[in-house]
Amino acid sequence: MKDAKQLADQFSKLKSKRANWENHWQEIADYCLPRRADVTKSRSAGDKRTTFIFDGTALHAAELLSSSLHGMLTNAATPWFSMRFKNEMLASDEESREWLEACTQTMYIALDRSNFQQEIHELYTDLITFGTACMMIEEDDQKFLRFSTRHIKEIYISESDKGIVDTVHREFKMTARAAFQRFGDKLSKKIIKIAEDKPYDEVTLHHCVKPNDRQNPYRMENTSMPFTSIYYDHEDKKIISISGFNEFPFVVPRWLKSSSETYGRSPSMTALPDIKMLNKMSETTIKAAQKMVDPPLLVPDDSFILPVRTQPGGLNYYRSGSRDRIEPLNIGANTPVGLNLEDQRRGSIRQAYFVDQLLMSQDVRMTATEVMQRNEEKMRLLAPVLGRLQAEMLQPLITRCFNILLRKEILPVPPVTLQGSTVDIEYVSPLARSQRTGDVQAILRSLEIITPLAQMMPVMDYLDSDKLVKHITDVLGVPRKILRSDQEVAQIREEQAQAAQQQAQLDQASQMAEAGGKAAPLLKEVNNA
Repeated sequence: MKDAKQLADQFSKLKSKRANWENHWQEIADYCLPRRADVTKSRSAGDKRTTFIFDGTALHAAELLSSSLHGMLTNAATPWFSMRFKNEMLASDEESREWLEACTQTMYIALDRSNFQQEIHELYTDLITFGTACMMIEEDDQKFLRFSTRHIKEIYISESDKGIVDTVHREFKMTARAAFQRFGDKLSKKIIKIAEDKPYDEVTLHHCVKPNDRQNPYRMENTSMPFTSIYYDHEDKKIISISGFNEFPFVVPRWLKSSSETYGRSPSMTALPDIKMLNKMSETTIKAAQKMVDPPLLVPDDSFILPVRTQPGGLNYYRSGSRDRIEPLNIGANTPVGLNLEDQRRGSIRQAYFVDQLLMSQDVRMTATEVMQRNEEKMRLLAPVLGRLQAEMLQPLITRCFNILLRKEILPVPPVTLQGSTVDIEYVSPLARSQRTGDVQAILRSLEIITPLAQMMPVMDYLDSDKLVKHITDVLGVPRKILRSDQEVAQIREEQAQAAQQQAQLDQASQMAEAGGKAAPLLKEVNNA
């Protein structure tokens, strides 16, 4: 009871701190993400939510940015992550590196079999819209991994002293029937009663995940793990379930964040004034165009038999001999001016969503190298944002998935050199690779300059060709399975040296035999003389 009351008080404080964000999120979602625009509004499933939207520029730009992030960071069609040891000795060991590469391939298979790709796209969408997104990573008995992106309206977060999100409170709803199936008699008597009488009515539950103050690494109970997980009834102040996690099960990325704020800010927040203005201008332009196509009419009040019929084929009668006519009212609408102003606002919105950078024009005559350079330039332009995503989303995501598969014994058995030692693994993102490709370009430029000099002086002695090849293949992410080990390379070189030596001996013998053949007639003449 005491612990439940403390949790309820903590939740109330987090809720009060988040109150200022909720109206902002609701307004942004109304214009940029209508299908999730239920932060402060209660809407039924299937409700039409785009009634007052007159321009879809923001909707399309947000979808383009989320799809681009998905393609650049977590593209299912291409390898989007790799792992390496921070320990240089382990990183140089061929057996250890091959094991880590095999683990990487196993993780790809596990992610493809799970619902990762569906949920990660929702995460990107929430991130671009609200500036803060949340996804939970859980263990699954059948598919090993299970992902679920949580709506921002049910998430309340807190940071550690290092600025890392380490506490998440969730307020969520589920049917009483589902709640009883999951928690059984641990629920409050009120919820159990609802499950018996009205099983399909929804009930509100709370979930808290935070650092465990009672952590004990020498005990195997889930309540002694680094992070504690508590389900509780906020209304009745009752603890429903207590368990734990070895790693923080949530990834909570922020797009941009002020040092004085916990929740992030998004490109939709930056573009919101332009979005609202463009929407209002589009509405006005549509009305102006409608008035120009179907203008109001000037009708004399004493010559016509009312009402005026403006539909096609409509007949309007007036007295014979009258000079009065039905005339359109000139409202002075100037739609070109409005359209020009709208284009300016659209440009500002596209700039906020990085549309120009993402849609870099590519000539069909461009070489593969030029295309790669364009893509690298795109990654560098988005580097400030993508760096935060790497730290707050991708790194903990890969770490969490790796540890889950390791505990389930899905990953290959580690080599003897790793048994009993602590393995420190570093995630390598496509962004990091893109930035590291500058090293390869510098090497290639250096070789272009040094190669002509090698004809005049022994400058190639400064380069270690073996280390050069290893560095280039490592930067470019060449799979280890297609590269030979140091032992295999040494054996090949030894065989080549032996073959070259044998060939030299054969050439020497051939030359001696040829010389002997030429000298034989001369010796015969000398002997005859």
